[in-house]
Amino acid sequence: MTPLYYAVSAVLKAWHWAFDQIPGMSDGWVWVLSIIGLTITIRAMLIPLFVKQIKSSRNMQLLQPKIKELQKKYAHDRERLTQEQMKLWKDTGTNPFASCLPLLAQMPIFFALFRTIDQAAKKGGDGAKGFLTRDDAQSLSDAEFLGGRIAETFINAAHLPTQVLAIFLVIVMCATQFLTQRQLMAKNMPADALNGPYAQQQKMLLYVLPPVFAIGGIFFPLGVLFYWVTSNFWTMGQQFYVIRRNPAPGTPAFKAKQQRDAAKGKDVADDPATVVDEIVKPKPRAQPKKQTRNQRKKGGSR
Repeated sequence: MTPLYYAVSAVLKAWHWAFDQIPGMSDGWVWVLSIIGLTITIRAMLIPLFVKQIKSSRNMQLLQPKIKELQKKYAHDRERLTQEQMKLWKDTGTNPFASCLPLLAQMPIFFALFRTIDQAAKKGGDGAKGFLTRDDAQSLSDAEFLGGRIAETFINAAHLPTQVLAIFLVIVMCATQFLTQRQLMAKNMPADALNGPYAQQQKMLLYVLPPVFAIGGIFFPLGVLFYWVTSNFWTMGQQFYVIRRNPAPGTPAFKAKQQRDAAKGKDVADDPATVVDEIVKPKPRAQPKKQTRNQRKKGGSR
């Protein structure tokens, strides 16, 4: 974790320096805005992974009819079914686990930030991690935002304002998590896909994850909760933009975009069936480059 401590603390300290130049701003506001700046930096760096996630998620949705065909065809041969599914995913450039990539990539950063704040809370200046100095760690440990101590958790809070702010952030965190997943399922999943195994997995996560995060959230310092809430809002806005501008074919969002395009006189997007066929169509083989008669003679004489 040591390299991550230095990476997280470097970004955090850079934002802290920038906000600390604003006259009259308290330490609490400076640290909260620095954590928000860290979140924005990390999420901006993860945009390529998000693009990959969107592409794979769309392909997974569009390939559900093909998956169902394979399940019927190889219902009594689980090994062959797995092989055919893997082949289909490989041919279409689809990764069924891509939806987890942004979350998995963030987890080490999340834990590094948690340890950085937690050690500052427990040890003050002696808990400095990475590029944070003793004064930085002590400032983080003592900083207050809206009456709540940034380095304290709901469980170990010494006074009520920290607990109230922690509960508020946990509720916002769970609500944004739920609404983001609900937005994806309600607007950007085809009707056929809503009854498939992929959709069932999404439905399960829709209702299971918020309570899990709520229980875990009471053990996180306020600073970590600010990171998580900011990240959720980023995900919600990013997803809203993608669904509106580039929705999956055959979804309510796709039909809404067709109506908007038609009203503006633009060409309506392709039919969903055409898009699915285009995805699963094998890539053409590269044809050998044509040669002149002299080139063929030279090649044969060697």
